[in-house]
Amino acid sequence: MAIQPIRLFGDPILRTTALEVVDFDKELHRLVQDLTDTMLDAPGAGLAAPQIGVGLRVFTWNVEGEVGHLVNPVLDLSDETQDGDEGCLSIPGLTIDCRRALSVVARGFDRHGEPVTIEGSELLARAIQHETDHLDGVLFVDRLTPELRKQAMKEIRESEWFGLSGSPTIKVSPHPTRGLAI
Repeated sequence: MAIQPIRLFGDPILRTTALEVVDFDKELHRLVQDLTDTMLDAPGAGLAAPQIGVGLRVFTWNVEGEVGHLVNPVLDLSDETQDGDEGCLSIPGLTIDCRRALSVVARGFDRHGEPVTIEGSELLARAIQHETDHLDGVLFVDRLTPELRKQAMKEIRESEWFGLSGSPTIKVSPHPTRGLAI
């Protein structure tokens, strides 16, 4: 389909809770393909719809050769945690240690509306949690310790791209938004 521009830190859509998908239609199929193409081109381990300017609860992942997508995810996280480097396509050049659940069971739907359950640990669990956070308007820097967050924000402010999000073009969703669209 098409590679889309990735929204950068500072773009308001990255801080907005995405709406649940209610129509599993041609537009959703196109969105999943655009997310996949954009993620693979970047390249990244995952990409959520808000990162390309669409406020719907959809994300893709590419972990250890497995490419997939999930619509309307609900997560069940393990109590056991992992620490590891994490980055984000919306915060280019920043990789920092972030604590996440070690494993996850994610339930949702595929682009056809069929129920799906994804079980993952380590990197897949990290990617699923990271992308689901995007759907809730949460960035991985929000999950850092105060010291690491301060360091991350300093690096972001000093980056070449900081402040380039400007005034983004907002796409209008073809799905019913119940007055909640941005």
